[in-house]
Amino acid sequence: QVQLAESGGGLVRPGGSLRLSCSVSPRTISTTTMGWYRQAPGNQREFVARTANWGDEYADSVKGRFSASIDSGQNVLFLQMTSLRPDDTGVYYCFGHYFGKDIFGEGTLVTVSP
Repeated sequence: QVQLAESGGGLVRPGGSLRLSCSVSPRTISTTTMGWYRQAPGNQREFVARTANWGDEYADSVKGRFSASIDSGQNVLFLQMTSLRPDDTGVYYCFGHYFGKDIFGEGTLVTVSP
């Protein structure tokens, strides 16, 4: 059974930076596609970023500020977030595409506030 676990969320001031991590278990499993979604209070879950063998994709709202990357050796997905804004607040979920479906973690909360 594949499990994903996010970490690195917290409280940050506007303009600050934060790096989220997503650990995959078992470490030996691989995939072509991983990424991030987020859900702000009262809103639906929305796409943030995807990194795949064929390239990366980002939501317009985070382009130039967020960057997704993978440490293949450790099987960890990262999301480096810079120039954070209050509207980046939400629960961030990582996902990976395994066995024909997207599997999500439980999420980590990011709060951007003065």
